[in-house]
Amino acid sequence: MKKLLIASTALVATAGMASADITISGHAAAGIYSGLGNADAVTVAVAEVAAVPGNAGTAAVAVSAETFSGDGVYSNAGVDFTMTGATDNGISFSASVNIDAGTEIDAGDFELDGADGGTAGLGSVSMTGSFGTLTFDDAGIDNLYNGDFTAADVSYSTTVGAISLSVAHDTSGAADANSMSAGYTASGMAFTLAASEAAAGTSSSLSVAYALNDSVSVTGKTDQVAGAESVQTITASTTLNGVSVALSSANNSTWDVDLGYTAGGFALTYGVDETDGWTATATSALGGGATFAAGVDSNDSMYAGVSFAF
Repeated sequence: MKKLLIASTALVATAGMASADITISGHAAAGIYSGLGNADAVTVAVAEVAAVPGNAGTAAVAVSAETFSGDGVYSNAGVDFTMTGATDNGISFSASVNIDAGTEIDAGDFELDGADGGTAGLGSVSMTGSFGTLTFDDAGIDNLYNGDFTAADVSYSTTVGAISLSVAHDTSGAADANSMSAGYTASGMAFTLAASEAAAGTSSSLSVAYALNDSVSVTGKTDQVAGAESVQTITASTTLNGVSVALSSANNSTWDVDLGYTAGGFALTYGVDETDGWTATATSALGGGATFAAGVDSNDSMYAGVSFAF
């Protein structure tokens, strides 16, 4: 009788499921590095003249200072499990689990991420239907205004006519727990609005991108961080015969120039900004899911290695 009850329960639990699928993928990387920035800035105490009238003494002030690694070798591997399914009434759902181990680097930011915990981690769980998409991921959803703000736990996305809307919330009660974004595209122009709560008020940004033709685009953006002056930035980019050029300038005296070249699975990039800080990278597809990548920058940081996708 117990077996019959179990079987009946299983039938009820799966009656609304139309399909389900589990995919497994893997990745690995290995190489050398030198002078990469440590992922976590180190807080140090420095002596500073106290800003008090009549006080000639000094005070210890805590500031965050970037530190850099020595020479080393990195190697890591991971397995990702992605589970997807759909119910009979048209609601699709997905979940992911990953296992990563080894020493990792962040090639994009020239940072040494360090040793991974080597434990299984639960990724996002999402449900999508005519109502939109609801996603749960404990501290794993980027703030919709600024990825450096507090990560959210739950988000909701939908489309109203030609407007896409997203909201995200973090349950920790942080000052920047709530964020939102909206997008609209028409006649070659794309409008994007993003905002987030902050301790000093609300931070927001509005950008407008326009494609002049298939190879040239222009973007204008105004960014108002709570409690600070707004910053306006103009960016122009073009791509022709594998050569890309992007120029940006802002009213706070900052600018960037980015150059790129791509041909036959090989890519070169070079970028420089107003501080004379520069980065140069090279990547090459080796076939079979393997890619070689190397980079250097103005801080004498470097990395070189191979990554694999299985």
